[in-house]
Parts: sequence; C-alpha cells; structure tokens
Amino acid sequence: MNTNTVDQPIAPSADRRPPRILVVDDERSMRELLAIVLRREGYEVLLAENGRAAVDLLEREPVDLLISDIKMPDLSGVDVLRAAKKIDQDILGIMITAFASTETAVEAMRLGACDYLSKPFDVDLLKMKVREKIENRQLRQENVLLKRTLGLAHQFSNIIGRSEAMLDVFKMIETVARTNSTILLTGESGTGKGLVAQAIHFNSLRREKPMVSLNCGALPETLLESELFGHMRGSFTGADTNKKGLLEVAERGTIFLDEIGEMSAVMQVKLLRVLQERRFRRVGGLEELQADIRVIAATNQDLARLIAEGRFREDLYYRINVIPLTLPPLRERREDIPLLADHFLAKYSEQMGKQIAGVSHDAMDLLVAHDWPGNIRELENVIERAVALESTPAILADSLPPNIRGDAPRVAVGSTEALPESGFDLEAHVKEIERGYIAEALKRAGGVQVKAAELLGMSFRSFRYYVKKYNLR
Repeated sequence: MNTNTVDQPIAPSADRRPPRILVVDDERSMRELLAIVLRREGYEVLLAENGRAAVDLLEREPVDLLISDIKMPDLSGVDVLRAAKKIDQDILGIMITAFASTETAVEAMRLGACDYLSKPFDVDLLKMKVREKIENRQLRQENVLLKRTLGLAHQFSNIIGRSEAMLDVFKMIETVARTNSTILLTGESGTGKGLVAQAIHFNSLRREKPMVSLNCGALPETLLESELFGHMRGSFTGADTNKKGLLEVAERGTIFLDEIGEMSAVMQVKLLRVLQERRFRRVGGLEELQADIRVIAATNQDLARLIAEGRFREDLYYRINVIPLTLPPLRERREDIPLLADHFLAKYSEQMGKQIAGVSHDAMDLLVAHDWPGNIRELENVIERAVALESTPAILADSLPPNIRGDAPRVAVGSTEALPESGFDLEAHVKEIERGYIAEALKRAGGVQVKAAELLGMSFRSFRYYVKKYNLR
C-alpha cells in the first residue's frame, strides 16, 4: 500500500463549515470506523493512514481536532501532535493506542493532547469526549473574541443622553438593529460610534454570536489584510501558523470596521468583493470561505470629499452606506454634558478610591460652555484628570484644565483676515495654514508622528499622508 495516500474527505457543507476532525491511524478498519461514527455526529472528517500524510494534510487544511494512534510506522502520534501544534497552537488532540505507556502519555499531555484512550475503547465514550473537546475549542475562541472586542459593557443603556438629538439616535438604533443591513456611522472623533455599534449588535438577532472590531487606520495594509481575512501558514514572513481572520471569527455575528476612510485602495477592492459576494479567502489560501456577517462601518471623515479626491471608492461607499446614522457632536447636545460628567465622575472615583460627591456649579458651568472638539472622549479625559487632582468632596473649577477654565489661548473659530480687493487663492492659503500646523505639531512632538497626530486630533494614517503630501520630515 502506498504510505503517502490520504483518504478523500467528504465535501464541505455549503453553509457554515462544521468542525473538522483529522483521524490518523495505520489500521484501515480503525480509520473507517472512526470516520463513520464521527460523520454521523455531523463532523467533517479527514483521514490519513500515517504520520507524514497527516502532517502534509495539516499544512494544507485547517483542522479543529486531531485524533491519532500513538504507534505508527513512520511518525508517532506524539510527533504528529508536535507538528500540528507548530502549525496551529490551538489545535486539540486525542491520542489512541493499544500500547499505553506512562512516558508517551506524559509527553502527549505536555504537548497539549486533551485526552488519551486505550484500545479497545467505548464508541459512546469517544463521541462524548470529541463533543467536549470541540465545545471547549469553541469556548476558547469566544474567549479570545471577548478580548478583541471593544471591552465595554454591552448594554443599550450605556449610551448616555436625554437630548432630542440622542433620543433620535436611540430610536434609529431600535429600528435598524434587527435588520441585517450594512450601517455607516458618521460623526466626529469621540462621539461614541463604537458604543453605538455595540448597541446595534446587542439588540440584533445576531447578539448571541460574536462582535469583533477592527480599526482600519491602526495597521499597515499587509497586517490589516491578515487581520481581516486570516492567513495560511507560510503565506508571508512570520506566518508560522494558520490564523483565522476577523471575518471568519465573526461568523453569523457582527464586524465593526472603524475609520473605514483610512483603508487603502487595494483593501477597499477586497472588502467590496466580500460585501458583494459574501465570500473571501485567507491570505495564501485557496479555499473560498463564506462570510455570514453583519457589517457596521464608521468614519469621522467626509467620504464624499474622499471620493472626489480619488481616495475612496464610490462603489464601496454605496455598499456601506445602506443605512446612514450620524452621531451629533457634544457641543450640539450640551444638555447631556452634566449626565456624562456625573457618569465619568462615578466611574473614576470608584477606580481611584476617592470620595467625590459631585461637580461644583462653577465647574459644571465651565464644562457646559466648552465646545469639546474631542467630544465625549475629551470630556472623559478631563473628568479623569479632575478626579485624580481633586482633594475636596467636589470637583472645583481649579481642577479643570486651563483651556476649559479659559486661561489658555484658544484658536479662534470663524475669525478671518480682511479679504483683499483683488481676491486671493483660497486653496493655496488653506494648504499653507494646514502645512504650518502639521509642521508645528511635528516640532512639539519631537518628530514623533503618532504624538503629533494626537495633537491635531487626526489618525496616524491621515497624518502620515499629509506629512508626505507636504514633504515634511
């Protein structure tokens, strides 16, 4: 018999792929028995008759559970498990053998085999163990997901506001949450787009499934592609194992694409295909995977302007802008500022172990009067700072930053120089002002672009674009 043959797997379901199990045993009768038993349980089963064939298959196909005989002619089951762990460190293993020994059992367990059975074994016991292992793997994946989400409490009530503008937002969330339509959230930085995305997901029919988020402006193109689509082992330098992308991980759930305006032209094309065909491939992979996901995109940029400048695809814009939802800036809902201030005060007083009962009238008047260019995020930072500095039972005006108290010079909004009689080139004038601010921010940040971008309230990627545009270093 040819020792490098691999039994053909059954065709995968057209729907979501069932858990995939690789059975490795040099006894044909044992392979066939396990295949029949496991396929009846609804699993997809791959079969290999020796260790080398198993390793070859593991390098080509993603596998959830490895069931292997320990003693085989070429590679032992422990060798196969060791190779499997190098390809996918999260793979689970069940070792089966007629030659039980303490040494091999300890080695298999050390490598991560989650169970060990001696022949002959009870088929019902095996089915129970397989079911437990598959469920454990799914729970571990969900645990990883929780760490990759925004990390905020998932309750609709966590969006604070009683202004007319926010009541309209709440009504819109309730209306669109139970649809599967793609949503585009727009609004200035810090207006709470992430919280709204969570509220939509956790009030939707997909709430029992994962919600994952990805900041499109935080990663370079190659890493963004790998994070979104996943990759196969060896597809690029450093790809030591197979990895699921967020599209795959968010199966039947929701994916939140923040700062979508920062996505490169190449990635825009690939995302457009996913939205049109609901299919994708891992980086370096050949298998077409289905994307049963709900997409919520967000941006603080004017996408219409980006389209006019040739920096955002018009066809992608129409794909993501099925249901637009605009979040108001904080200066347009000032009546919500006291509510938000009290919420953050309670949060940081508890965190820092301080007994601060409230915000003084003078301090609250200053908070309500401020324009909040950084919106809710800026207000939260101001309250956190005030709680840290305050030594009395109430937040006093002196604990607020100078720009809130009016002690710092403010950039005049709307002030203009006299327009020359002959007119002038407005676009060139604006570019000169823009270049000046970017150069000054770089100087203040000591050349560190990330810090300079923060000073101007820009994403790092946008800042880098303007540095290149104006040839600043």
